[in-house]
Amino acid sequence: MQTFRLVIACPDGVGIVAKVSNFLATYNGWITEASHHSDTESGWFFMRHEIRADSLPFDLAGFRQAFAPIAREFSMQWRITDSAQRQRVVLMASRESHCLADLLHRWHSGELDCEIPCVISNHDTLRSMVEWHGIPFFHVPVDPSDKQPAFDEISRLIELHQADTVVLARYMQILPPELCQRYAHQVINIHHSFLPSFVGAKPYHQAAQRGVKLIGATCHYVTEALDAGPIIEQDVVRVSHRDNVEDMVRLGKDVEKMALSRGLRYHLQDRVMVHGNKTVIFD
Repeated sequence: MQTFRLVIACPDGVGIVAKVSNFLATYNGWITEASHHSDTESGWFFMRHEIRADSLPFDLAGFRQAFAPIAREFSMQWRITDSAQRQRVVLMASRESHCLADLLHRWHSGELDCEIPCVISNHDTLRSMVEWHGIPFFHVPVDPSDKQPAFDEISRLIELHQADTVVLARYMQILPPELCQRYAHQVINIHHSFLPSFVGAKPYHQAAQRGVKLIGATCHYVTEALDAGPIIEQDVVRVSHRDNVEDMVRLGKDVEKMALSRGLRYHLQDRVMVHGNKTVIFD
């Protein structure tokens, strides 16, 4: 069923829900899902509605025009999207295949409702797996002594393929600040640790040295600050003193796949709202 997704963030106050609901009722809008959250600390209100597209008398442009006066009245930050317009998701990976393979399988089976116009990698290792799915594969090596030409090419490919979202499926390179800024809240990363603990490289080794009892993975938006962007999804698995680093890596890979796929699904379904460095997730 085709739906419109109305997502709103604004200063909290009286009458917001009533005003939006009355607007939709006026145009015979059929609400199939409604979520609200009032953040008492920040004084902000968050809302997500799904409305049957065939119940409304206008398209997205008509909706935006009709709803604009209400948005101005309540100083809303808002967007309306059409579930029928699939996002274009560019995937990036290095040598590790588990996250990329999982996303490709979920896309191939129809579980992820998006288009994947290409995969970009700094190694050629995963080419055959990607091309088996009929997806173009671009090998862009990164010279450690001069990374800028590689990132210039990556930026060109992302723009060429009109990406709405970029997913770092264990892409083991730090994106330059200008790329992070240009695609703010559009680049999703999976970090193989339960942030904010164990940032940076070899988090499972760090965890093993600390004797932790839980290891996890964090799906988050990429920012200029390493592994510090707004968190979308996290998951954990219990470990013990019997587990060595290899065991933790094996267990962690399963957690990484689940956290990344759920986080990407929330993003594709407009269930993620970013406020500062914090997210509201209407799951």
